[in-house]
Amino acid sequence: MGSQALDHEEGKRVSRRTLVFGSLTLAGVIAACGGKESATGGASTTAAGADPAVLLSEATTCTLSPTTTQGPYYFDADKVRGDIREDRQGMRLDLALKVVDSEGCGPLKDVVVEIWHCDAAGLYSGAESQSTGGGGEGMPSGAPPAGLAPPSGGRPGGGGPPSGGGAGNVADLVPTDDKRYLRGAQVTDAQGLVRFTTVWPGWYRGRTVHVHAMVHLANTKALTTQLMFDEALNDEVFTTAPYATHTGRDTTNGDDTIYNDSMLLTVQQAGDSYLAAKVLAVDADKDGA
Repeated sequence: MGSQALDHEEGKRVSRRTLVFGSLTLAGVIAACGGKESATGGASTTAAGADPAVLLSEATTCTLSPTTTQGPYYFDADKVRGDIREDRQGMRLDLALKVVDSEGCGPLKDVVVEIWHCDAAGLYSGAESQSTGGGGEGMPSGAPPAGLAPPSGGRPGGGGPPSGGGAGNVADLVPTDDKRYLRGAQVTDAQGLVRFTTVWPGWYRGRTVHVHAMVHLANTKALTTQLMFDEALNDEVFTTAPYATHTGRDTTNGDDTIYNDSMLLTVQQAGDSYLAAKVLAVDADKDGA
């Protein structure tokens, strides 16, 4: 499909969201969804009474967020919800993202933010068969699905784009199953904030631990990026169930071809879960600054 056709399809998707949700704030979107989208209780709730958005006071930046490939496992899941866990087990992670204009650092209201990531075993919903490969049953492989780019810009066989590389021309995935866990979208409020409740991502071969994030602005994918975690925290989480049974991790932050320090989330433990936050600075006027 040509770039014009892809842009047209993207415009239709984002226009549909605009039509359905209009200029609702995040709270309005959650109310409109009726808290019924998620099998684990609907709208996002914060762990232990803490608000992950508080961490943004330590994470604020106006530096343009790095653009990365969307990877082969992105598609429009059409799930506007805060709690994206469904039936996935794992360490609870409450995530706050603040979208700002990279020039002036002003918050961007009524912007669609999507996130998606693999589960504790390294599987992606909608692509379970593609994200399971030759590493043994249930063990994701670094090998790309037929006709697709390497997972998330990773490097099966040691290849892949340089760190912080461009988004590339990867086509959206056509889902091959009806699962939609660990995928969701929210619309920013007046402070540019969205909140999600999820689980700590697992890993798969050739990539470090990461969450994909995409910001839609004016019918375009204004930012496609990835969010990552301190390795000491990854090590700590992966000693717990269900992560501990998925052994043989081969790629850490230092070895990953996408990772750079600017992608690290600000993370804080909250009882038996974690809070995380990140500012996403978007080039709203597309002038490269």
